[in-house]
Amino acid sequence: MPNTSAPIVQSLLENDLYKFTMWQALLHSNPGAQAEYRFVCRNKPAFPLAELKADVERELDHLCSLIFRQDELDYLAGLRFMKSDFIDFLSVFRFQRRFIEVRANGETLEIVARGPIAHVMSLEIFVLYIVNELYFRRLPQDGVQTAARERLHAKITGLKEELRQNPADSAFPFVLFEFGLRRRYSGAWQDEVVRHLAEAAPENFRGTSNVHLAKKHGIVAVGTMAHEYLQAYQSFGFRLRDFQKAALEGWVQEFRGDLGVALTDVVGMDAFLRDFDLYFAKLFDGLRHDSGDPIVWGEKAIAHYEALGIDPTTKRLVFSDGLNIPRALALYRHFQGRIRTSFGIGTDLSNDTPHKALNIVMKMTACNGQPVAKLSDAPGKTLCEDGTFLAYLRQVFNHYV
Repeated sequence: MPNTSAPIVQSLLENDLYKFTMWQALLHSNPGAQAEYRFVCRNKPAFPLAELKADVERELDHLCSLIFRQDELDYLAGLRFMKSDFIDFLSVFRFQRRFIEVRANGETLEIVARGPIAHVMSLEIFVLYIVNELYFRRLPQDGVQTAARERLHAKITGLKEELRQNPADSAFPFVLFEFGLRRRYSGAWQDEVVRHLAEAAPENFRGTSNVHLAKKHGIVAVGTMAHEYLQAYQSFGFRLRDFQKAALEGWVQEFRGDLGVALTDVVGMDAFLRDFDLYFAKLFDGLRHDSGDPIVWGEKAIAHYEALGIDPTTKRLVFSDGLNIPRALALYRHFQGRIRTSFGIGTDLSNDTPHKALNIVMKMTACNGQPVAKLSDAPGKTLCEDGTFLAYLRQVFNHYV
């Protein structure tokens, strides 16, 4: 499936939508912020990733030669939440190679992006799918394409059969998004997955986070915010206790009702809900789950809306943590009729092959010269390099998962 001769990044538009939305918001609110991102592989690869160093360097050199094409800028300008001055910024934007460094430390591949947040925050997704595709190019290809297609066909067939036997409520349909860009097997395979979903299950498949593929296939580009957006506000001069409220307020002021799904697990769901008062609960359309027990999380969300006097059926829960289609359907059935739901599925769609997927991330570790952290609702997802700051953050938000 991978094309081993062409550069991996073919377009600067091939990024997740939430990178563009966060990019715009932070460029407007904190244009001088400086940030640091670090690459981490959480599982054991088939060979040391340090062996990819030279290839990663070459791909990053190519990435930094690209600019946005006029048709890509026109597409972004057609999204009503993208502002004209941001499109003007993108029209002259080019990634700067000096802001990203690649090192081999023994068998470990180290990648660090450090510089103005407006220049480094959008490197993350490119780095991840560059490493992924380079890695899988080196693994045996015999039978991979056939197996991947068979698995995808079985998933779509299973979805349609389940919904045929147990039809979805027309008022609360089963809605699926493709969120697999960062850990895809290859660009060609993700393209095939998205095209096949759009053709085979249009009543359920509503879009992709990959903006390039959304443009190419005429489907909706999906996404709002990621952890880094809220984490950055830990360094913007607000009292630490108030950073979530400041970040949510910044989002409201930037998008004025668009992109109304808030991410909840930067310091845990309980701490989030303490800040998500009636004002925010009315302004935001819903919440996104990314760690911890999804049923517990969803029940907390429904109870919170009810306690505020808000009808939960007017709101939406977006689930996006390690999902596959059967798990998404189970969650849909659990909450059906009580609140609207949708499901973002990533690796299980874009990288379900006979080869084990890499669990790689590239996360913000510092902003404006100070550490930032995420206190996930799942212990393995907590990220911070500064133990003192992490302990302080836990104390402030009473989070000890």
